[in-house]
Amino acid sequence: MRSFLPAVAEQLFRDIQQTYHETSRIPDDLLIALKFVFGSCALPALDLVDHRSVTCLSSPSGRKAFQVLGGSGRLYVCLLSCHYCPCPAFSYTVLRRTEGLLCKHILAVYLSRAMAVTLQESVSDQQMSVLLSGTAAP
Repeated sequence: MRSFLPAVAEQLFRDIQQTYHETSRIPDDLLIALKFVFGSCALPALDLVDHRSVTCLSSPSGRKAFQVLGGSGRLYVCLLSCHYCPCPAFSYTVLRRTEGLLCKHILAVYLSRAMAVTLQESVSDQQMSVLLSGTAAP
């Protein structure tokens, strides 16, 4: 999968993955780096990860999507393959104003994957198609 993130962000996720795997925590220096690279969405994203709000949905055909339960209780379907989230913050901050790399939902997906705490759920190909078309949740 092609990455849409700068090399510094990719390295940060690798460092988080390594240290979290070894210690089950993210050290302060990496938390500071996370805040520096991703700004105001870093802490809300960590909160989503702490609440185990990220689920990887996989279908038999190999398609994957990530469902993130936002703080408001709304489900967002995030696609890392094309770096997309349907939330208003992504549309405004990332796409329209180009002020951020991503929203808290996509950052939560990257973090939960790096920390290996992403919930897993299998869905049928039909459910995935419906989910990706945005007409209903699985």
